[in-house]
Amino acid sequence: MDRKRSCMLCEGAVMLLLLLGHMTTGLEVPLDPKVLEGLPQPPTITHQSPKDYIIDPRENIIIHCEAKGKPHPSFSWTRNGTHFDVEKDSKVIMKPSSGTLVIDISGEKTEAYEGVYQCIARNEHGSALSNNIVIRQSRSPLWSKEKNEPIIVQRGMSLVLQCRPPAGLPPPIIFWMDNNFQRLPQNSRVSQALNGDLYFSNVLMEDSRNDYICYARFPHTQTIQQKQPITVNVLDNTPSGERAPTFMHPPGAHSTTMVLKGDTLELECLADGLPTPEITWTKVVGELPRSRFSFYSFQKTLKITEVTEADGGDYRCLAKNRLGSNHHTITVVVRAAPFWISAPQNLILAPKENGMLTCRVGGNPQPKVTWSVNGIPIENSHNDPSRKIKDEEIILSDVQTGSSAVYQCNASNEYGYLLTNAFVSVLAEPPRVLTPPNHVYSVITNRRALLDCASFGSPLPKITWFKDSQTVLDGDSYIIHKNGTLEISVAQSLNSGKYTCMASNNLGNRENHVYLEVKEPTQILKQPGYKVVQRNSMAVFECKVKHDPTLFPSMIWLKDNEELPDDTRFEVGSDSLTIHDVTEEDEGTYTCIRNTTLDQDSARATLTVVEATPTPSIVLEKPDPPIDLELTDQRERSVRLTWTPGDEHNSPIKLFLIQYEDSLHEPGVWHNMTSVSGTSTTAQLDLSPYVYYSFRVLALNGVNLSEPSAPSRQYRTNPAQPDMNPSDVKVIGTSPDSMTITWTELTGLESNGPGLKYKVSWSMKDADRWTSFDLANVSQYMVTGTPTFALYEVTVQAVNDYGSGPRPEVVLGYSGEDSPSAAPENVQVSVQNGTVAEVRWDAVPLSTVQGRLKGYKVSYWKMRSLHKQDFEHERPQVLIFNGNETEGRLSGLNPYSQYAFNIRAFNGKGDGPTSSNKQFETPEGVPGPPKHLKVRNLNMDSLIVEWAPPLEDNGHLTGYLLKYQSINTTDELGPLKELLLLANETSITLDNLKYSTRYKFYLNAMTVKGSGPTITEEAVTIMDEAMTSKQVDIATQGWFIGLMCAIALLILVLLIVCFIKRNKGGKYPVKEKEDAHQDPEIQPMKEDDGTFGEYSDTEDHKPLKGSRTPSNGTVKKDDSDDSLVDYGEGGDGQFNEDGSFIGQYSGKKEKDTAEGNESSEAPSPVNAMNSFV
Repeated sequence: MDRKRSCMLCEGAVMLLLLLGHMTTGLEVPLDPKVLEGLPQPPTITHQSPKDYIIDPRENIIIHCEAKGKPHPSFSWTRNGTHFDVEKDSKVIMKPSSGTLVIDISGEKTEAYEGVYQCIARNEHGSALSNNIVIRQSRSPLWSKEKNEPIIVQRGMSLVLQCRPPAGLPPPIIFWMDNNFQRLPQNSRVSQALNGDLYFSNVLMEDSRNDYICYARFPHTQTIQQKQPITVNVLDNTPSGERAPTFMHPPGAHSTTMVLKGDTLELECLADGLPTPEITWTKVVGELPRSRFSFYSFQKTLKITEVTEADGGDYRCLAKNRLGSNHHTITVVVRAAPFWISAPQNLILAPKENGMLTCRVGGNPQPKVTWSVNGIPIENSHNDPSRKIKDEEIILSDVQTGSSAVYQCNASNEYGYLLTNAFVSVLAEPPRVLTPPNHVYSVITNRRALLDCASFGSPLPKITWFKDSQTVLDGDSYIIHKNGTLEISVAQSLNSGKYTCMASNNLGNRENHVYLEVKEPTQILKQPGYKVVQRNSMAVFECKVKHDPTLFPSMIWLKDNEELPDDTRFEVGSDSLTIHDVTEEDEGTYTCIRNTTLDQDSARATLTVVEATPTPSIVLEKPDPPIDLELTDQRERSVRLTWTPGDEHNSPIKLFLIQYEDSLHEPGVWHNMTSVSGTSTTAQLDLSPYVYYSFRVLALNGVNLSEPSAPSRQYRTNPAQPDMNPSDVKVIGTSPDSMTITWTELTGLESNGPGLKYKVSWSMKDADRWTSFDLANVSQYMVTGTPTFALYEVTVQAVNDYGSGPRPEVVLGYSGEDSPSAAPENVQVSVQNGTVAEVRWDAVPLSTVQGRLKGYKVSYWKMRSLHKQDFEHERPQVLIFNGNETEGRLSGLNPYSQYAFNIRAFNGKGDGPTSSNKQFETPEGVPGPPKHLKVRNLNMDSLIVEWAPPLEDNGHLTGYLLKYQSINTTDELGPLKELLLLANETSITLDNLKYSTRYKFYLNAMTVKGSGPTITEEAVTIMDEAMTSKQVDIATQGWFIGLMCAIALLILVLLIVCFIKRNKGGKYPVKEKEDAHQDPEIQPMKEDDGTFGEYSDTEDHKPLKGSRTPSNGTVKKDDSDDSLVDYGEGGDGQFNEDGSFIGQYSGKKEKDTAEGNESSEAPSPVNAMNSFV
């Protein structure tokens, strides 16, 4: 598994480099509005049009010129060396607060505004000049009129088709096409030269065509011009034979070309020959420049970009075919337009200071350098004794206030010129710190930290740094750069804190405070391991990270360095990636990236997918143990372990598990230390002090772990002070005058040295009087004599013979509690109704709680019912309320009863004393339901209703409410009748009821508060005996039974007759129906002339139309039996009232008739039976 870690540092904002000294160069005044107030600045050109400005004649001309300065500069222009009065030309306007010109060319000839323009920006501190801007109109002239005669050439000869486009501005782009606007194919035989001509090394018969057309595209105006088509006729009567190469372009054996430094060099060689020659290029002395040369046009063109002086010399192109070779040498001469070696920089000088402007340029030939000041040649300007000109330098000494100016350096040769402005501002300013105050810089441990202190002042301020009021010295771990930035090359946690930078000069000083936070690095602890899984199974990659607690890492998973597929099978967890139903497409390298805002850590592992069922011929076994364990790169806290893997036995090794034995603390016990991917054979192991290490390695493949390797040699680490303190420190209050401090002890591996002890310290909160005690081989300590429930600060620190562990974390806890000493006072009760009462009390004073108040317990119980004299002994009920509550509700009370209650506070120790018992009475409520309700039959129209009083009267009973109503056989309810009964009644007789009727009864008990719950009962009056007897007699009479049997027999006979008729067919009187409803379209057809004849009743065996008839016209006896199927059963026939079949013999008529009927039901036995009924 490969790992990589990168760190992204926030290294500050933009820094101003103010390099001022005895011989000073400086930077311009920053344009921050807060800094600019009151600070002058000469003009500086910030934006201008290019030197060679080709304009489109269809659009307005815009010549840019922008500048800055304090005060804001004014602008003027020259054209062709003389003043250009913008205000006198109505077609020209200058933008407000700008020097940019906008020229409206509508209705004007563009040529009138061609020329050389220069912008001047000036204020009271000087004048700055723009470049000379040459304005030229783009041109796309037409092709001159010409008539191209056909070109006749013999097969095998060379040929050049000339394009010769009109000269345009800028030059056009040339390409050859045919009449169909398709590019002509080019290859090593036919290609286009740099000048646009089309060269044929030799012609073939297929080169004959009449549409060789040269096109010129003018990019500025987006127009295309076309040359007249050229006709080429290739003859074969005297073809040219094979020949060695000769050069068509450039001609001869030698030529020379010139190129400017920085431009692109293009060399071409075009040769004729048969067969077609191949072109190769070499440089006579030296090699072609790597990464800057390329070949085009089928090796005929050599292109070199960004030409340097070293590219000058002889280049040789070689043309070769099987008959010979020829070469041409091109001498390349490199010239150079002026270029900067050291351009003059703006100067900010304090009065009496010295400075220097340097204008050093290169070029071939060497450029001529001239100086101007405020746009005037320096030799024509006023004499300044503080200024001395020496070749390419202007030396300023003892400058005075008011001598600010803008200097121009112009360097020119025959290939171009350079013009730049540099101002000298004489300024006296106290220091200003430009870095934002109280800025917080964050950096990862062991990385570089940069703290900015950008400043401005004249003279140049001196920067001094302080940390915690101590001067930071330049050197050791600190570096102070010339621009004031403080660099900490290797930041540690002790470097965190507040830093102060001071900028000072002879006019004052200024401070600024910044803060540095050094964070722990992000580190992946559990890395994804090499996986070999079966197809359709699940693969899980883990990626657990350790990071600074103030940083929150995000997790990104990549597959083969790309995003994960958009597939629901890929499930990304908080620290894992799970792939469900693995397929072969999931194989690859998976990378886990854990990012924070400052750094990142990544780890990767490979997934291999194997078949679910291994090939039977391959035997998979666990791997052999690794061998040849070696320890290298030995350090105090780390060592590198290497090994040689054993045989995999047909299953790739997934990982190597590294174990260690500590023979000093736990001899004979092996612990898992770490694991690495199956492709690794080495691991860097982090070690603890004071351990006698031995290592061994186990290999894991798809079968199992191997046996352990032989142990490595023993590696002992030196003792050191503890790196950590005991964990899980707790304070437990055990009794009112003691507390117990507990912790989890360090292991032998964590002790780091002999003599491990624990320094236990405690102090009451804010008392700042600590008591300490050293203990060994224990995990708790009881502190006695403590006040009850007092807040303590506790620390437990590990100490051994080599020193103390890190500063322990302070844990807060309370000493033991005691039960509350006081009962709640001012206890009151308010009865809401018969079942609810509210109680209130005053909170107990905190001084009496003697612990953490958990709440209050309200105990209440029923003493007796008010309509009974005897007291009841009910078990008290307890309600618990939070410690911040001082009132509560008692619900579920019995009405008309006497209750008592009391209240007590409780804490973690137990309950406090109870308040005195309070009594209250609940008012009357509605009674409970009657104990039971019974109904008895008395006679046919009377019922007796009996009941018992309710178990819970809840007051004085005032009576009963009895309701009843009848219920018929459909469960419909009759009218409801009500009776009010006295409280001492327990039964009633109801007369004049309907016999054989069901009744429903409802009964409620009542007090002055209303009716209680209802109980119900149902009963039936006695049925009349005479009516019952009569009904039974009719049902059992013999004549009634006989009648029912006769009817059933008759129905059976009718069904049998119907089935017989249907199955036999019979003869139906169809002819009579046809005669009655004569239709000329439905006449019998005669055999001889195809006309319709008549049907005969005697022609029993004549088939109907649509039936199958033998070819001889006869009908067999077996075929004469009619059936409903033959007449179209299921189609359009049906029975009429006398049982005859109605249908048409004609197929067409059948269809039409069927469509006109509302029903086309097929005949059935049921229909037949209906006809007889």
